[in-house]
Amino acid sequence: MSSIYFIGIGGTAMASVAVALSHMGHAVTGSDVQLYPPMSTYLENHNIRYFNSFSAENLKSASPDLVVVGNAISRGNADLEYALDQRMALISMPELVRRELIGNHTSIVVAGTHGKTTTTSLAAWLLEAGGLLPGFLIGGIPENFGDGCRPSGLTEPGFFVTEGDEYDSAFFDKRSKFLLYRPDIAIINNVEFDHADIFDSLDDIKKSFRLLVNLVPSSGLLIVNGDDPVAMEVAAKAFCRVETFGLNGNAEWTAADITSDAETTSFTVVRNGEAIGRVSVPLFGDYNVMNALAATAAAIRAGVSFESVMRGLGSFKRPKRRMEVVGEYAGGVTLIEDFAHHPTAIRLTLGAIAAHYAGRRIVACFEPRSNTTSRNIFQRELAQCFDGAAVVVLGKVNRPERYAPEERLDAAQLRRELEAKGKQVFAAGGEGYPRDIVEFIEAELQPGDVLVLLSNGSFSGLKEMLAESFEKNS
Repeated sequence: MSSIYFIGIGGTAMASVAVALSHMGHAVTGSDVQLYPPMSTYLENHNIRYFNSFSAENLKSASPDLVVVGNAISRGNADLEYALDQRMALISMPELVRRELIGNHTSIVVAGTHGKTTTTSLAAWLLEAGGLLPGFLIGGIPENFGDGCRPSGLTEPGFFVTEGDEYDSAFFDKRSKFLLYRPDIAIINNVEFDHADIFDSLDDIKKSFRLLVNLVPSSGLLIVNGDDPVAMEVAAKAFCRVETFGLNGNAEWTAADITSDAETTSFTVVRNGEAIGRVSVPLFGDYNVMNALAATAAAIRAGVSFESVMRGLGSFKRPKRRMEVVGEYAGGVTLIEDFAHHPTAIRLTLGAIAAHYAGRRIVACFEPRSNTTSRNIFQRELAQCFDGAAVVVLGKVNRPERYAPEERLDAAQLRRELEAKGKQVFAAGGEGYPRDIVEFIEAELQPGDVLVLLSNGSFSGLKEMLAESFEKNS
C-alpha cells in the first residue's frame, strides 16, 4: 500500500475517492481551503487528516508516494508548485479511479448534462439489490450507501459504476473525466451546453461525448435518451449495441401509466412494446422516471433480475442535495435543497416540486454560481425556467470580476424579466449577505410555502441559517 496526497481533497469526488482508498489500506491525506459540509464532516467522520491551507509545508510533512491533483487546482497553487519542483509523481483523480478502482471490473459509466448523480446512484443500488456488490463513484453522498465511493465487494471481476462527468480531468489533462473510465456499458442521459469555462460551444461538448461513445467496445452497450436529439446524434456512430429510453413512444425502454402519490411515483416498465412489470420509486418528476428507466436497462444488462430491480427501485433513497427535504417547520413550511443550477435542471426541478406539492406556493432561491450561469450565456433561458415558482430570490452572482461587464449575468435584467412574468423577486447581495435573504424570507414567508434552495455550492451557508431561523420561530 502507498501514501497518497490529494490536492483539493474537499471536492465531492476527491473526498469520496480519498475515503475509499483509505478503506483499501492506503495512507491518505490532503489539503483544501474553505471546506464545508457535507464533505468536511464526511472526511472527518472517516478520520481523513487534511490541511486547511495550501502550503509547501503540507507536502513536506506528508512526503507521499503519489499526489492526486484535483481539476480545480491550477498552476500557482503552493502544494502543486512544491510537488512539481520536487518531481513528485502526479496523477489525475479519474486516472487514479481507473487504475485503483475500476481495474478489470465491468465499467458502467453514467454521463449527461443532467441526472448523472441520481442515475448513477440508482444503477449502483439496483446492482446491489441484485447481489452484485458493485463498486461505485458518485458525485454526491447516496443515502442507500452513505459513501460517495467504494471499491467493488468482489475480488474477481465484478462491476464498477461511475458518474461520468464531462468536465476536464486536471490542469495537465484536459480530457473529459468520463474518457478515462473505460466504459463497457455507458448511459447518456442528455447533452446540452454547460461548463462555459472549458467548452466553447455545444459542438465542443458533443465532440467529447462522441469520444465516449467511441470507447464502448463492440461487445458493450450504449443506453441513450431517445427523447434527446443531441444525445441521439452523438450516439449515431456507435460500434456497439444501442438501446434507447424515453417517454415519447419510440424508445426501447419506456414507462406507461405513470402515477404518483405523496411518497412515490409508480409506472409500468415497457421494453420493446411489452410490459414487463410495474415499479414504484420514491422520486418525483418525469425526468426521474427517465433516470430510473436508464438505470433499469443497465441493471438488466448486468444480469440483475427484474424482481430485484423492483425491490431496488422501491427501496431507493435519493442522494443528498437532490430534492432533499431539509425539514418541515411551523405553519407547514417545507425547506428543500437541490443541486440544480443549469436552466433546464432548474425548470425540471421546480416543475416536479410544483406538481408534487400541488396548491402550495413555491419560493425559489437561486445562486448564480457555476461558471456558466454566472455569465450571460443563459440570460434568456434563466428568465424562463422559474415558471414553477411564485417568488424568486436571486443570490449574488459568484465572482463576477472574472468577466467583463458585457459577459457576466445581468441580474438586474433577470429581475425585470421575472417581474414582467408576474413573479415577486428579491435581489439579494446587501450587507451581511445572505442574512438579507433570511430577513426577506422571515418577512414574506406564508404558511404552507415550499422553499427551494438551488445552487451547486454552499449558498454562503443559507440553508443552515434558514433552518436555524425556522426552528427558532417554531
